[in-house]
Amino acid sequence: MAELTTGPNRQNAIYAAGAAGMKPSHPVSIEQLQRKAKEVLPADAYDYIAGSAGSEDSYRENMDAFKRWRIVPRFLRDVSERDLSVRVLGQQFPVPFMFAPIGVQSILHPEAERAVARAAHALQIPFVVSTLSSTPMEEIAHIMAETPHWFQLYWPKNRELTASLLARAEKCGYSALVVTLDTFYLSWRERDLTNAYLPFLTGHGLANYIHDPVFRSAIGVDPQSHPEEVIKYFGQIFSNASLTWKDLEFLKQHTRLPIVLKGILHPDDARKAVEHGIDGVIVSNHGGRQLDGAIAALDALPRVADAVGTQATVMFDSGIRRGADIVKALALGAQCVLVGRPYGFGLAVNGEQGVRDVAHNLYADLDLTLALAGYKSCGELDRNALLFVD
Repeated sequence: MAELTTGPNRQNAIYAAGAAGMKPSHPVSIEQLQRKAKEVLPADAYDYIAGSAGSEDSYRENMDAFKRWRIVPRFLRDVSERDLSVRVLGQQFPVPFMFAPIGVQSILHPEAERAVARAAHALQIPFVVSTLSSTPMEEIAHIMAETPHWFQLYWPKNRELTASLLARAEKCGYSALVVTLDTFYLSWRERDLTNAYLPFLTGHGLANYIHDPVFRSAIGVDPQSHPEEVIKYFGQIFSNASLTWKDLEFLKQHTRLPIVLKGILHPDDARKAVEHGIDGVIVSNHGGRQLDGAIAALDALPRVADAVGTQATVMFDSGIRRGADIVKALALGAQCVLVGRPYGFGLAVNGEQGVRDVAHNLYADLDLTLALAGYKSCGELDRNALLFVD
């Protein structure tokens, strides 16, 4: 089992290797890593992971929102030992970040979720697995073993299929259900439309459907022999725009897992989630991929955190790139964050090792940022650590 090391140890190891004539095998900077991913990926696959909705204004707003909050460091506090662990939904995480659900990872690397799961398990980083994974959920769960893994649900029209997916996730050891709310339609994604590219239509990301008994029964043919029927039926049932708050009862009837709603941006929706007995919310605008012109997720976080209080767990994603971003999100009320595109770029560039390196560097950056801000644990962070600069 590998181990995440402190920031000073990580950077000292890199500098020591440099003194011996060895530099990191691929970029440390996320922006440079993204450019490297663009070099190695087919143009349509790169645009699919890097692109966002419409003009991509929501994506840029996510980035800009972090700039509006500035860390105010405190000094002469003993920060020689740091504790980066957090407790989320009754589980102890050694780090305050998880790998976010990214679908169709086979377009990024042949090992897809297997590589990510191996890296996550080795480093004890929780992994949220997408419904649209290129690897069956059972295989991913086997690799993750005791390392926390959650299942993300794209809620299909077929209720029997929904119940089957939930039962399978619970049976093979997933410890929470993450329901993505904002993808009942795919957004107008200009890059993908220009490329005329949707990976599902070439069979990527459909492993959980192909291996599901209800899905197989519904199509009535062998999915391996009739991939066109798989794609056709998937297109018919993938998502459901008619869902309402009342439908959450169906999920609660078909799983004992804690339920987390991903995509909450309005405090009234956060309150509704609490009223309906939901265990947690993830403040997210899908990384800017779903609604062009949407509010930045970080701008929504304080109001959602205030609305929820201590009645449910608050998490965050959309725009996390560095340790400072994590510090800001935790200070504004998140109990942990989800990291998506950075590990996706790492996977594209160097498979499992690329994912490991992204995690090592993010952890080290976070450890140093926390210490330099004057804090020795994530639990000490609150809004007093930040200043809003408009």
